[in-house]
Amino acid sequence: MALEWLRRENDLKDHQLFDQSHYGTEAPSVIYEERPVIDDKGQPVDGLFSAWIWLNNPAQYNSYTTEMVKGIIAGFQKASSDRKIVAVIFTAVGEKAFCTGGNTSEYSSYYSKRPNEYGEYMDLFNAMVDGILNCKKPVISRVNGIRVAGGQEIGMATDLTVSSDLAIYGQAGPKHGSAPDGGSTDFLPWFLNMEDAMYNCVSCETWSAYKMKAKNLLTKVVPVLKKDGKWVRNPMVRTDTYVDDGEIVYGEPVSKEEAVKAKALMAECSTDFELLDKEVNALIWKFSNLFPHCLMKSIDGIRAKKKFFWDQMKLPNRHWLAANMNYEAYLGFNAFDAKKVTGKDVIDFIKFRQLVAEGHVFDDKFAEQVLAKPKA
Repeated sequence: MALEWLRRENDLKDHQLFDQSHYGTEAPSVIYEERPVIDDKGQPVDGLFSAWIWLNNPAQYNSYTTEMVKGIIAGFQKASSDRKIVAVIFTAVGEKAFCTGGNTSEYSSYYSKRPNEYGEYMDLFNAMVDGILNCKKPVISRVNGIRVAGGQEIGMATDLTVSSDLAIYGQAGPKHGSAPDGGSTDFLPWFLNMEDAMYNCVSCETWSAYKMKAKNLLTKVVPVLKKDGKWVRNPMVRTDTYVDDGEIVYGEPVSKEEAVKAKALMAECSTDFELLDKEVNALIWKFSNLFPHCLMKSIDGIRAKKKFFWDQMKLPNRHWLAANMNYEAYLGFNAFDAKKVTGKDVIDFIKFRQLVAEGHVFDDKFAEQVLAKPKA
């Protein structure tokens, strides 16, 4: 009792590093929101919350700008140090995309041919991934749509993923002038077998949520389409297991003929994230009924395996990615950003390889020969 005066609960210390200036509601921005924990009877729990960190740039498929990266870092530090937060939900605004990675418009207009600047940006990116991996609360990726490229990387840094069955997953680096060194080359072999990790990493194919669930990348996949009050599974994807050329496959796209009918059906449906949020709330409630320090020790024990290779490679990758802004990234990001003008989002790869084989110097003339010309 003699020391009781030292323990005044009303004098709790504030451990947050950032003020509210990194959040906003006007796109592009990051929204930070607190929601009450919902119990198993659907009622809010007094004094306990989940932190929702929203990517808010739906017009550009929730690609993150430099300022948004700062907002994500701030959001995870805020949630991590907040006593009343049980779990963090990392999600995005809109119905189309969780995240398609870095903002290619910003990359092409500002960072291309500025390797030092891009290196500074990558320091922020690395801090964003570190913020997810070091958060002292469980982190759930609530995937409302496309999760590709850097979006896939920051998504895999989270602990669990609950996905819309309309979502697709994959990498884009080798196709658009980069390498998926923001986490995918470190994380994919933990989620997939080595062969699948290699193919997914370099092929730049997108895989359905059902295929990724079958390959153990996701925790839950739920339908989000509704027609006449009934749930409709993604009609663009086969959800039966079948044999194709001797290989057992699942979650592949339907045929072209079936796709026509599927698109017509989708046009008659509305999008509803009720089941997605129900699964998220169930996980939060599950976490709420566990010892918090035992929970985090368990999570950090699993995270350590992902962090091991991430920590080994994040700085060498940072330097290579910066240097590459003077070369293939310059071409790839500018080609992608100019697709509305040229009709193509990639360079002429064959011409590029032919010029390299002939020993040409990489200069403006080289770039002009491989970048698409504006449409007439």
